[in-house]
Amino acid sequence: MALLELKNITLKLDNRNILNNLSISFEKGRVHAVVGPNGAGKSTLAYTIMGLNAYRGFSGDIIFKNENINSLSIDERARKGITLGWQEPARFEGLRVRDFIAVADRKMKTEKIKEMLQKVGLDPNSYFTRSVDKTLSGGERKKLELAGILALEPDFIILDEPDSGIDIESLDRIFEIIKFLRSKGKTIVLVTHSMAVLQQADHAFLMCNGAIIDEGETKAIIPYFENKCIPCAHKNLPDPAENREEGLQ
Repeated sequence: MALLELKNITLKLDNRNILNNLSISFEKGRVHAVVGPNGAGKSTLAYTIMGLNAYRGFSGDIIFKNENINSLSIDERARKGITLGWQEPARFEGLRVRDFIAVADRKMKTEKIKEMLQKVGLDPNSYFTRSVDKTLSGGERKKLELAGILALEPDFIILDEPDSGIDIESLDRIFEIIKFLRSKGKTIVLVTHSMAVLQQADHAFLMCNGAIIDEGETKAIIPYFENKCIPCAHKNLPDPAENREEGLQ
């Protein structure tokens, strides 16, 4: 059963179609991956689902839990149960970790905040009163963002490049959290360039030039990584001007 669907989504930015009549369906309780070369529109897809202001001028429909959410703001979509983990988590000078995790529930108990920190591998005694600022590494901010997501308990979670800027130990912790969220029946979308991240999914979409060109079990999409998006005859062949040397690593 689909939890979230995009139907015939077309989005133009700077006079260029970034999403091209794209249709995609995410089944409830599964871990999905969205892969493709740089410039394919993967992050744009994530931002459109989340409802960022610059990505709202699309045609088509976004359906969440059988409801059209085209007109809903970011906050309204979040309250419906959709959340996005950014490729580069934000810094908030002056905001304490405890307040960052409890942003959606100011009455959240200290015990729950500390539990979320422990789940993502951060010592509550060291992080509870720290600021979410430049003193935190990229891996620490990724973990804090995941702690906030765990506290929110959303139904639909998008993680944009979850392995970006983190070490192997932190990545293993993130993989554990993905498994935990899946065990709770959450629907997760991994936007990724990474084979290791792809392998955490049980279903994958291959995206190219703003459209979905293939989908299936993860193992069916793996050859794409091996071939590095070699030239093909598909109608959605990437623009040859694109620098595909920045493709999957």
